[in-house]
Amino acid sequence: MIFNKDTAEKTAELLLQINAIKLNPGNPFTWASGWKSPIYCDNRLILSFPAIRNYVRDEFSKNIEKQFGKPDVIAGVATGAIGIGMLVAESMGLPFVYVRPEPKKHGRQNQVEGFLQKGQSVVIIEDLISTGNSSLLAVEGLRGAGAVIKGMAAIFTYGFDVADQNFKNAKIDLYTLSNYQNLLNLAVAKKYITEEEEQTLREWNVSPSTWAV
Repeated sequence: MIFNKDTAEKTAELLLQINAIKLNPGNPFTWASGWKSPIYCDNRLILSFPAIRNYVRDEFSKNIEKQFGKPDVIAGVATGAIGIGMLVAESMGLPFVYVRPEPKKHGRQNQVEGFLQKGQSVVIIEDLISTGNSSLLAVEGLRGAGAVIKGMAAIFTYGFDVADQNFKNAKIDLYTLSNYQNLLNLAVAKKYITEEEEQTLREWNVSPSTWAV
């Protein structure tokens, strides 16, 4: 679920402007999972553009407090959301930790890095939601450390049905700054893509694991 429509449209436009999101229906990308995809999203680019990273920070900060209430701690999912998570924590005047998908294999074998007390409430920052599996591993790690999860806030989601079901099963409320639907609407309106390309992108989103050009 998006925080609000205005933020979703503005965020989508900014991500397209800096090529954090690339749309290429005619020459698809190959994800690490092996899926073919007409879209590629790298939200780490946001950190290289001060005005945009500040916008994302501010939208997260005000909408997190409005939607979840002020938590005790902000947690970023490693590694993509560490930077923006720190900015949000600083803006909200809160402690920050980051969480790995699984514990380290050496040293103290931490999964959660930073100071976190049992019973503290946490809002998790994520950069991108695809299936939600890796994000929910971070949730499990925080719960295992005794955290009370108020919810997760992400920059962008592809809006896959499997992700919606995974978050529902985990009983985690997910809110995002933008999503696939608002991205496509904006991309057509601003002529980043044609209506024919929009149709291809919508077909992919229905069944990304089996889609091919």
